Order: sequence, then structure tokens, then C-alpha cells
Amino acid sequence: MTTLSLSTATAATVPADAVVVGLAQGPAGPVLVPGAQDLDDALGQGLLPALVGLGATGKAEEVTRLATLGATSAPVVAAVGLGPVVDDGQGYDAEVLRRAAGAAVRALAGQSTVALALASSGGDVADAVRAVGEGALLGAYSFDRYRTASAGDSRPPVRDLLLVVADDTDPALTRAVRRAQVVVQAVHVARDLVNTPPSDLHPRELAGVAGELAAAAGVEVEVLEGDALVDGGFGGIVGVGQGSANPPRLVHMSYRGADGSGPKVALIGKGITFDSGGLSLKPAASMEEMKSDMGGAAAVIATVAAAAELGIAVDVEAWVPMAENMPSGTAIRPSDVLVLRGGKTVEVNNTDAEGRLILADAIARACEDGPDVVVDVATLTGAQLVALGARTTAVMSNDDALRGQVVDAAGRAGEPSWPMPLPAELRKGLDSEVADLVNTGPREGGMLTAGLFLQEFVADGVKWAHLDIAGPAYNSADPYGYTPHGGTGAAVRTFVQLLEDLGTSNE
Repeated sequence: MTTLSLSTATAATVPADAVVVGLAQGPAGPVLVPGAQDLDDALGQGLLPALVGLGATGKAEEVTRLATLGATSAPVVAAVGLGPVVDDGQGYDAEVLRRAAGAAVRALAGQSTVALALASSGGDVADAVRAVGEGALLGAYSFDRYRTASAGDSRPPVRDLLLVVADDTDPALTRAVRRAQVVVQAVHVARDLVNTPPSDLHPRELAGVAGELAAAAGVEVEVLEGDALVDGGFGGIVGVGQGSANPPRLVHMSYRGADGSGPKVALIGKGITFDSGGLSLKPAASMEEMKSDMGGAAAVIATVAAAAELGIAVDVEAWVPMAENMPSGTAIRPSDVLVLRGGKTVEVNNTDAEGRLILADAIARACEDGPDVVVDVATLTGAQLVALGARTTAVMSNDDALRGQVVDAAGRAGEPSWPMPLPAELRKGLDSEVADLVNTGPREGGMLTAGLFLQEFVADGVKWAHLDIAGPAYNSADPYGYTPHGGTGAAVRTFVQLLEDLGTSNE
């Protein structure tokens, strides 16, 4: 992974291949933001005129490069846009800095060492270091496992990142750097898993990755498969997985950061390693990105490892159901009835609504341990994309305060989300004539109905939230900010922030 460190060298003297400064949109044109003055002095106050001459405007995430011709240690200056100028004394928003740093580092791929003089553009310096560090590391990502030596048009990510600060011994800044490294490493793990072809990531391999990460982080792990799933009553996981030659798994990861004295949190992530739709077969074009249908599982697995490395003061029990949804002579059929964990029966009226079946098993099992909070994350419904687009996570909950806490944590982590209701009148659409429930209701409100289905498996008195990341988990469009094309690692940063908030509330 790319390294991140602090440097007290000035922007003009820092030893790097390129140095990044900020440019904003002022009332009369672009203006340099704090952090660029030293470089401007070295260039004889010619930095801004030169950038304007090259067409720079300060528009958010715009990157303009300029050769310094030996006037500074770095041969290249990259000015990145921060959008409208901020002069209220509070500095630029953390997400603005995060995206700017990511855009700059992506544009500078192929360089070995890049310095960023953006930390003084924020309010609190430690918060700014965290934001700039996260954005830069997130931007320094590529998935090249399957590229051959002949793919010479690709440029490797920046190898070393330096953050220009006044004091590199400040404990708050060193903590911010370490947190950025741990969190972004977790995001990259989730991205890699989502990007891996489904031919190389069946439930067995995904469970193996969870085991490896757990062992490295000192987290307990248990993997249920075969007869253990049948005997345990996990009818949803077994049913969804029975059409595939690759058997399903249920991974249980246990991290005890509070030793029973703090909040008990259950995290659950949907792990459909490939979703063909089953016998309710998807159109061919709709399968092209279905390797991403385990994005929720990837997020939970990576989060638990990060929580352990950061020593967050919570106890976490993660339940990660994994299956491959395939059509075959042994696959579940529309109108089949499954018996899920805890005994509820579900009539399957659409085998392409399989994620909620495996999540229901995991939610029911997680509630048996008496957690304070249960949070699940899933690439669950196409309706999420229709309602909120590709970048905004939907958050539903049986507790208004918890829903607000999740949305707040997501906002501070830099992952857009929006609170959604669970309208009681939609529950009737899940009634079955032959079982307790059907797995899909009417098309209208499909995202909300899926949430209502999951709520049926939450034990009384347990606070629960559901995150639908169907759009945010995979970026089908061009890269932007620190977000690459492909797997994004959605929800990892939200979960880490939420766990930290829950741990802090117990102090």
C-alpha cells in the first residue's frame, strides 16, 4: 500500500516529484488557498498568473500541472480546485479536502513521491490531516492483479505521500495519519474483493479472506458450512446457495474491544459472490456487475479487521452470509417455501430477491446474542438506485435515533447517505397465502419493502439499521475525486466512524 507520512519541509523545499496546492474560486477569479504561499514566494508571486494562463479556474477537483523549472525542490506543482473560496475562518470542509486530495493523487499516478500542502486549508489541523491523508490514500488505488506486462498504458499509483505540516511530532497529527492508513487499507481490501472476478471469489474463497484478515488482526473467526448450516436452521442461506456448485458459507467474526463493558454491536453484510438471479434469471446486461453483490460482506469483513487494529472500544459480532445465486436443477423455484433461522417461513416469489433471504438468517442469529445494536449493509435493491442514484446510501431503521446516528457518521466519514422510512402500510405487500411472508412485495416502494422484510427478523427490543448500498458499492462511471471505477469500498468508513462513536459514547 502507498505510504503516508508527515513532513515539516516547506512546500518549496519538500523532496517530492510533485507538490499539490489548493486553488479556489473567488469572486474575481481563482485564488490560492492557505498552504500555497511559500511556493508562490519561491516562484516570485508568479504561481497564480501561471495557473490562470493555463486555464485553471479553481473548480472542485480540477487539476492543473505546472513545471517549476528548478525554482522549487519538486519539479511539478499540481493545483487542485476546492470550489468556492471559504473565508469564514473555519477552513474547507473535510470532504472537499478529501476529494481534492484524491483527485490530485489520481492525476499524478506514475509519480513516485507526492507532497500535499493542503492541511492548513482546513479548520482543525488534525481533522484536515485526516481528511487530506484519507483522500490521498484513497486516490492512490489500482486493481491490477489481472493485468499483464503488455498493459503498458497503465500508470502505477503514487508510492509515497507526504503531508506538509508545521509540526510532525504533534500526537494528534500522528494519530490522524495512522487512522487514515488503517481505514483506507480496509477500504482497499473491500475494493479488491468487489473487483475480483467471481470465478476466483466463491463463498469458500471469500470466507478464506475473512479468516486471513481475522488471524492477522487477532479476531476470532468461525465458518459454518454444509450440515452445520442445515442443522442450524439457516434455510435462507442454504436455499439460495443450493443451485450452485459452490456451497454457501456463514462467517462469524468476533472482536472484543470493550471486554463486555461497552456496546455490543452486530454487523451483517450480504455476501452474494455472484448473482445471476437464479431461476428468475436476470437479463444478460444486468449480470455484468454482479460480482459486486458481495459489497456488503466485503465492507463488514474489512471493518472488523480495522476496528481491531484501531482498538475501538466496542464488542463486535459480525455475521457474514455468503452464497452464489445460480440457476440449475437444484436451485430454489418461485413458489418454494423456505424455513429461516428462528422458524419463520418465506414463500419465494422471486429468486432474484435472494439477498434478503440470507440476511434474514444472519439477522435472526445475531439477535440471539442480545446485541445493543444490529446494523446490516447490502447491495440489496435496484430501487435504491432509482430513488437515490449511484452515490447515496439509503438508511432505514426501527429506531429514529439510531438512523440519525448512522446518517451523521456517514456524513462525517464522507459517504453520502439519506434517511428513509419504513412505512407500515407497505407491510401488507409481504403477506403470503401459504407462508408467513413472501420475499418481494409490490414494485412501488421496493427498497422500503425490502427493509420491512428484514425488520421481520429483528428481535423485539433490538435497535437495528439497514444500509442499502446497491449504487454506492460499485462505480460504473468514470473515476471522480478519490473514487475509482469499479469497487468503491462503500460503508467501510461509515462503519468505522459509527463504531468509534458508539465506543466514545460509553466512556
